[in-house]
Amino acid sequence: MKLFFRDHVSVIILYCVSFLLLPWIIHSLDDLSSHYFYFIFLVSFLFTIWLIGRYYRRKKLYAHLQNNTFTSDDLHLYEPQAMIEQAYSEKLRQMQYLYLTQQQHLERQEKEKQLVLSHFVHQMKTPLSVIQLIIQSNANSPSEHLQTINLECDKLTFTLNQLLTYERTSNLVADLKIEALSLKELIKEVVNDLKDYFIAKEVFPKVTLVENTIIYSDRKWLKIVLYQIINNAIKYGETESSIQIIYDEATLRIQNYGDSIPESEISRVFDLFYTGVKGRTSGEATGIGLYLVKKILTELEHPFTLQSHECVTTFSINFSNSVKKS
Repeated sequence: MKLFFRDHVSVIILYCVSFLLLPWIIHSLDDLSSHYFYFIFLVSFLFTIWLIGRYYRRKKLYAHLQNNTFTSDDLHLYEPQAMIEQAYSEKLRQMQYLYLTQQQHLERQEKEKQLVLSHFVHQMKTPLSVIQLIIQSNANSPSEHLQTINLECDKLTFTLNQLLTYERTSNLVADLKIEALSLKELIKEVVNDLKDYFIAKEVFPKVTLVENTIIYSDRKWLKIVLYQIINNAIKYGETESSIQIIYDEATLRIQNYGDSIPESEISRVFDLFYTGVKGRTSGEATGIGLYLVKKILTELEHPFTLQSHECVTTFSINFSNSVKKS
């Protein structure tokens, strides 16, 4: 209530002068009825003066509010003059301080989580590497148990790498390095890295690419994408089938044969932690891989599509904007 009266003190003064003081002055000098138009003139004159004064007092505020550009300084009223403006400006300053404090706290928490995640992933990869070395040292006397352990170690390593990739994508733009690279060589590297998985699943790759296919992209991140897509193709492909890897008309197609992805799930498989019906049934899906694929390809500006029908699933990546011109 106090702030209300302080904000309207000029209106109260104008009212007192116009409708209380002026009639008394005019009546004391002469009859008010004979000076009615003079009274109207004085009241209108005082009201006009009050409007002009109020306009110039708040002129900068009106200009500030009508400005279309927005900056952090706009959280404060521009040079507040009136009491209500000063009070409101102070509230905005308090809100901004609270917001910035919470933002800094959340950023610190996020950095700590990333550091802890990265630390534990690296710590877990060390014993996995030791286990794999032990398995390799007993390669001369292979057993079904050792093969199972080796396969499970590969799965753990793959999942840990996914977590590391997810953590690193928070600063993906700063890490990009676009360069000319051979697409066929990159795919050969990925296929070679997955050769044990191909053998275990009895699925075989068929690569149809021109030897001198050069594209512009980031080698590290594109390799992560191809690894994830081909890994999924192996995982969900039929036993004793093939993975078709074809490059034609600036488009790379990775095709596998197996159960089709339901139409209702196509638009959702790229959501974080979405595994789909088949992923929940098999228990092997993490719901992270295709999310990372979408995020990386979007940053690399490589359009992509996923189609699945009649037991054929095709993931396509368009490199038309990245192919080296001859």
